[in-house]
Amino acid sequence: MAAPMSDLELETSSVEGAPEGGDPTVAIRGRSPLQLAWLRLRHDRVSLTAMLFVIFFALVAIIAPILSSAGIIDPYTFHNTGADSLVGGPGTVPNGPWGGISTDHWFGVEPGTGRDVLSRIVLGIAFSLMIATGSVIVSCVLGMVVGIITGYMGGVTDFFFGRFMDVILSFPQLLMLLALSPVLKQRIADLIGESNQGAVSVSAIYLIAVLGFFGWPYLARIIRGQVLTLRNREFVEAARSLGATRRRIWFRELLPNLWAPLIVYASLTLPQFIGAEAALSYLGVGIQAPTPSLGNILNDAVSWYDPDPAFFFLPGIVLVLVVLAFNMFGDGLRDALDPKSGR
Repeated sequence: MAAPMSDLELETSSVEGAPEGGDPTVAIRGRSPLQLAWLRLRHDRVSLTAMLFVIFFALVAIIAPILSSAGIIDPYTFHNTGADSLVGGPGTVPNGPWGGISTDHWFGVEPGTGRDVLSRIVLGIAFSLMIATGSVIVSCVLGMVVGIITGYMGGVTDFFFGRFMDVILSFPQLLMLLALSPVLKQRIADLIGESNQGAVSVSAIYLIAVLGFFGWPYLARIIRGQVLTLRNREFVEAARSLGATRRRIWFRELLPNLWAPLIVYASLTLPQFIGAEAALSYLGVGIQAPTPSLGNILNDAVSWYDPDPAFFFLPGIVLVLVVLAFNMFGDGLRDALDPKSGR
């Protein structure tokens, strides 16, 4: 029995003017690589579920600043109104079960301040995804450009950039982030002319720049290996023989054949940067309160773990769901874009 053709679609139609009862003509229509990838992805229920979560968190990140500006969510207002209220007085835990969960505060309120936890988590997702996305863009642009140039040029250029990548990868990333924080933040503030009121934008730019800078060598090495296999292919030789410039060959001939590893790298690196932002905010070099991020919310929650465990577990569960959704979607996307993966 012949194996089913999963990568081709068979369309059966009768030939015009053919005698009645004659054999139908079978037309074979090929699918594009994107169609094949979607065909594989939509049969993976785990990846599809993860994709729905990714879309949901992305929409939350987009609309959260709008909701905050419109006053629909209120992550900054203090509600210290006395011991008989829902919140309790300053420095106390919320009244009521599970950190003051109610119809007005679905995730409860912050101990000691009374700020709405759900509002802070929603806006914290926006800031965390903004920093992670910016870091992915920086690392992808740098890694793609350096990988294409080194793989195509070879020789001294390849050797120089290869050693430079080795030097960057040899640095302890977390230690460098902590050590460079005060110096680079001050330089960024001087460069963009921000005062203390602009501390949020300075911290965001610092995290995006440093995480992106330390992340690009991994992608550059992947792209370099791909370019080494493509630079002697027929379409590159044809472009070269027709007098195409190097820039055209790099970005018009090679780049369209490198989208698959780029997309896979971005989807798998984004959750790493989300976790890194949370860890750095927890260590005090990321986004600082009162501006919420998933990291500094957890940092604030640690000191209230015993009297109010809900304040610690609810943001932690949200962070786990965000990272897990992006990781599982990245795994499924990698398998879908791999033509050698199982059907």
